[in-house]
Amino acid sequence: MKYPVTPDGRYFVVRGRLWRLSNPALPPGEREALTKALMAARRSVRAALRAGDAAALAEARAAVDKAKRALGERGPVWWTDGAPDLNRKMVGNTPYAAWYAGLDA
Repeated sequence: MKYPVTPDGRYFVVRGRLWRLSNPALPPGEREALTKALMAARRSVRAALRAGDAAALAEARAAVDKAKRALGERGPVWWTDGAPDLNRKMVGNTPYAAWYAGLDA
């Protein structure tokens, strides 16, 4: 992966922001099917934007959200240790700040 992944495998970092990874406990076949559904939904978003079709856009965005929730990238967290969800937070404002700062060294 070209983006750094936190030591606990919960997030990757893009431009200093944490993004939740999908649930590693998903069976490979299920993960593949959900990823394909996500990519198809994203293509539908693009097509709806180009067409200026608000109804299709809403439907496509709902499909993206559904796939991301099924993958564990949104919605309830997939880990069980009670740690908070830091998705979309700036890494420098989280417990991962020292780890991230150490990557430059």
